[in-house]
Amino acid sequence: MSSNSFGKLFTVTTFGESHGPAIGCVVDGCPPGLALDAGEFSHDLARRATGRSRYTSQRHEADAVEILSGVYEGRTTGTPIALLIRNTDPRSKDYGDIAQTFRPGHADYTYWQKYGIRDPRGGGRSSARETTMRVAAAVIARKWLAQRHGVRVRGYLAQIGELVPASFDWDAVEANPFFWPCAAQVPELEQYVNALRKAGDSVGARVNVVAEGVPPGWGEPIYGKLDGDLAAALMSINAVKGVEIGDGFAVVEQRGSTHRDEMCLDGFTSNHAGGILGGISSGQPVTASLALKPTSSILVPGRSVNLAGEAVEVVTKGRHDPCVGIRATPIAEAMLVLVLMDHALRHRAQCGDVGVVAPRLA
Repeated sequence: MSSNSFGKLFTVTTFGESHGPAIGCVVDGCPPGLALDAGEFSHDLARRATGRSRYTSQRHEADAVEILSGVYEGRTTGTPIALLIRNTDPRSKDYGDIAQTFRPGHADYTYWQKYGIRDPRGGGRSSARETTMRVAAAVIARKWLAQRHGVRVRGYLAQIGELVPASFDWDAVEANPFFWPCAAQVPELEQYVNALRKAGDSVGARVNVVAEGVPPGWGEPIYGKLDGDLAAALMSINAVKGVEIGDGFAVVEQRGSTHRDEMCLDGFTSNHAGGILGGISSGQPVTASLALKPTSSILVPGRSVNLAGEAVEVVTKGRHDPCVGIRATPIAEAMLVLVLMDHALRHRAQCGDVGVVAPRLA
């Protein structure tokens, strides 16, 4: 299997399977001298983890990070940083009944067609368990971006099924297990997800992410567009079927006189472009949205075929999410952070001595 790395100067390579002995990543290109210890990973990994509430998969992993290289006496050395997390709560027997069957909506069939072999335990490499290491790698990038540029990346669940936030409050996002920005609606979400679980079904979701403090100038004008790399990074997350930058598909109905972000001496008047113009950051908040499909591991019977070419009925038992979007916010944040980190280093390499060019809008 190739293509397990992303990023040009800040490169992240992940490895491992959902039910293997461990998962891990190698982070190459991290600047030296950044203070780092294993305890700093726990907060973001806990935000992403399964089992943090009864509304997600009940797999309980310790997610304890081991730093194997690249850090000496508490600081990064500039050499590759190897991170390892051992799997402590796999339950492979849950997949015994479907080892010879292709689950509809999953990567079972396509993996089999591509490689001629697959790991049926939780989907193996196609499991969302892999995203744990993306979040871990982003802890390093997030810290560097905050210290050097004051960049702040946040996200929230913007829709689950037909439900949308009735109001918006950033403080509410981290105060509930859904990353939902309206505290008054949390009981409604609890009832909604409980009904899904009782029915043995699932639903899709929408997650929004925002990066504030991004300086103007990051990104390349053609093949290394900031929004192009961001779209690819967000689409690489398991279950994502759609990505929007800025207003996204809403621009179809907009007029040019409305969509263009006019400029005044005190800044831009709007941000329909999502903080990116011509593939390069404008200095406004970088905004993106992603749509996640309903998980296909459900108790509702579905038609499929097995390895013998026979028609079968599939019921996926085990520990699964009624909505994968509930814990996707930290993953989406991580991918935005990693893309920004890579482009920050790329900009510094070529244009780091350009300095501030006037006028610079707020």
